[in-house]
Amino acid sequence: MTSPRTALIAGASIAGPTLAYWLSRYGWDVVVVERAPAPRTAGQNIDVRGVGATVLERIGIRDAVAARRTGELGASFIGPNGEVAGVFPADGSDVDGATAELEILRGDLSDLLVEAGAGAVEHVYGDHVVEVEEHTAHARVRLHSGGVRDVDVVVAADGLNSTTRDVLGLSTRVHHIGLESTYFTIERAPEDDDYWRWYNPGRGRSVQLRPDPNGGIRAVLSELVPPAVAATAVRRTRAEQVAHLRGAFADAGWQTDRVLDGLDRADDLYYEHLGQVKAARWSRGRAVLAGDAAHCASPLSGMGTTLALTGAYVLAGELARHDDHTGAFAEYERIMRPFVERAQKLPPFGPRLATPVSGFGVAAFAAVIKVISSPPLRRLGDRFASRPANAVDLPDYRDLVRR
Repeated sequence: MTSPRTALIAGASIAGPTLAYWLSRYGWDVVVVERAPAPRTAGQNIDVRGVGATVLERIGIRDAVAARRTGELGASFIGPNGEVAGVFPADGSDVDGATAELEILRGDLSDLLVEAGAGAVEHVYGDHVVEVEEHTAHARVRLHSGGVRDVDVVVAADGLNSTTRDVLGLSTRVHHIGLESTYFTIERAPEDDDYWRWYNPGRGRSVQLRPDPNGGIRAVLSELVPPAVAATAVRRTRAEQVAHLRGAFADAGWQTDRVLDGLDRADDLYYEHLGQVKAARWSRGRAVLAGDAAHCASPLSGMGTTLALTGAYVLAGELARHDDHTGAFAEYERIMRPFVERAQKLPPFGPRLATPVSGFGVAAFAAVIKVISSPPLRRLGDRFASRPANAVDLPDYRDLVRR
């Protein structure tokens, strides 16, 4: 009886646990290494669409994901005077628009995926990959802790700014799209509803409030940043970021003062320069990229989670179907590349369209929203926000399951 094939996966957010679950079902021995000292429970609202929901169904957790939905009812755009310019209800169209059928917090989805592989997948927290040596029959992985693992396949699934990607010799440039976003949770107020509220105060800024199933409100403060600046920006400390936001949004109006007041109390604050990963190749030897490390589409696409779930499912299936990793990696790219390319196509003018700079731009955006959110034209608005969530022929590998 031959020994099980083995894999080491760096990253325990979405793609990593999904890949680990399926490989373990196909008879592999899998270890997931996560830099964070404990499971990541924080994170903003994320969307699961189309084939991503199918992957959850095949894992057997779609109902569990649905039970932990954020309860978001749709998108509501706030005009320059604080009035509602237009509303796009989530259940008002047969098109999957701004709010997906399955809206869940990133930490909640990650928790469900890790739980699905419990007992079959080994998890190591507080560690990361520092070196990989290629050998004829295996890859030798050295961890920061000093641990050494010999495995058949090494996977970088540790996000947009993956450090494992560089270790594997698969480094690629992140294409910044010119938007910096800060995420954190604030207290829910009596006037809050369960819509995704989007407010533009001008000067390339936006304030967003989204429902939290745990009784809070997830806040997002975004501002336009030249891509070249984002690419070379030195990361601020938490105190520096809070001070920066207080200055940048001091005169924003609407509910911004309340949001800024919540900065000091937020224990989940983080920020990022939004970007996309367009890697020339996803594999090298026994190493391969998955999830955002391979093909981040940015939150503006609404497709990142669906791509992560689908790509991990396909990669695991192809590794199970092939006797050698080389053929599996090639087929993984053949299936997923066209899907990724479609998902990475952002709306015209990128974030500038939805985050106007001038007062005229703010008023014009609100006027357009008012028109296309009216009942006769709402389908047009929904289609503008729709995503190519089923633009891949999803293989069925369930006949390969061994455990």
